[in-house]
Amino acid sequence: QVQLVESGGGLVQPGGSLRLSCAASASIFSIYAMNWYRQAPGKERELAATITSGDSTNYADSVKGRFTISRDNAKNTVFLQMNSLKPEDTAVYYCAADRYRRAMVGSLSLDYWGQGTQVTVSS
Repeated sequence: QVQLVESGGGLVQPGGSLRLSCAASASIFSIYAMNWYRQAPGKERELAATITSGDSTNYADSVKGRFTISRDNAKNTVFLQMNSLKPEDTAVYYCAADRYRRAMVGSLSLDYWGQGTQVTVSS
């Protein structure tokens, strides 16, 4: 069983930046794609960013050019750098490990999920 623990959320003003971290309890990045999802109140959980085991990255149109996903294999940690934040970025952010790339077809039945971290963008 792999545990994922997110951190780095908080309250930030519009236009500000945050960096989220997701620490994995095991070395899985060579096998699993890692995803950042977000869920705003009353809305469905949406995929924001993905980094594959081969280091390919993908982003939702709503965050492209503002968010960057990366990872540190030595520390078993995935990051989400969020710049130029907008009020509509307010959500709980989750990281998820995905061995069989189910996220690509819109499935939420991924292998491991973190508990989430709240990001609030407000003046």
